[in-house]
Amino acid sequence: MFGNERDSIAVHYFDPEAASPEDWAKLHSFRRARHGEDLPGEPVLPDADFERELRLHRPLGESRRFIATRQGEFVGNLILMFRRDGSPGCEDFAAHVDAAGGVLRACRRQGIGRALARTLLAFMQAQGRTTATFKVHLPDGNAFMAALGAVGKYHSAENRLRLDALDWPSLARWREAVPLAADGLRWEVHAGRVPMARLGQLMAPFSALINEQPLDALEVPRMRYELPGYVTWYEDMDRRGGEHFLVLLCHGDEVAAMCDASWDARFPERVYQQLTAVARPWRGRGLAKAVKAAMLDLVHTRHPGARTMITHNAHANAPMLSINERLGFARHRDDRTYQLDRAVLASALAR
Repeated sequence: MFGNERDSIAVHYFDPEAASPEDWAKLHSFRRARHGEDLPGEPVLPDADFERELRLHRPLGESRRFIATRQGEFVGNLILMFRRDGSPGCEDFAAHVDAAGGVLRACRRQGIGRALARTLLAFMQAQGRTTATFKVHLPDGNAFMAALGAVGKYHSAENRLRLDALDWPSLARWREAVPLAADGLRWEVHAGRVPMARLGQLMAPFSALINEQPLDALEVPRMRYELPGYVTWYEDMDRRGGEHFLVLLCHGDEVAAMCDASWDARFPERVYQQLTAVARPWRGRGLAKAVKAAMLDLVHTRHPGARTMITHNAHANAPMLSINERLGFARHRDDRTYQLDRAVLASALAR
């Protein structure tokens, strides 16, 4: 347990396996209050699903949740996410930890955030980690990052599309504009699940594609798609209901362009669009528009009741932003990703 100069504030690790029903009830009340403050109007995971998420063993990643309490009440939290020790390539991630969390609005500027930051520092020191990465979107979060000495490294936005406002004839033209035969391209489409054997073949080309995406000044290990992560994700979708969609344009065994999305049965009016990417030799030929149009048609066919598509884009990714703007995507919120050096954090907390 970590305390700060105010004896009434303490920070403790929330152990999902050992938590009492009373502690779970307090956590649910706290997370719903925080969700309502930071993401008003957005759906909240049901309690049972949230508890299952916290107990879920992920072969590649691990997380720890710390709770700030005052007089027994939950007033703040810190979530740390990091590569699982012993997982393939874990040494590449040894210096890094992703952090999230916050403080109830009525309790801010009372030392709770600093107490949580001290917990982060203690964790980084104990594990030899030197860089913490945060993603924030509200003014208070940006101000707190500045106070800790964190540096803004990446600027992105959450963009949303009204599916009932799409111009379907234009989308059909986007898809048909690609001269498949002339370019030696072929479509490959998966709806619901992608066979694991096929996913295994796609991990390397997908990893290459995502590492070509603009990251501004963000310093992170080389990003990778890994099959164990899909196994865990598909098992979770099997339990709660969901689908994964993948549209590819292939040239022989080469992936020329890709677009994937997912649908969660708990939030049936929403579709979450993930990566759209085109391999460098194939850019400038309309492939991104084609796979995007094919994906939208696939989702609409499978889930005509879906109303909103949600995606995230780097501000530096002008070509994709242009395509999304032509489709009708509108900016919902801005996000900034900060990175904080351990020595800088220690200095800030010593002041």
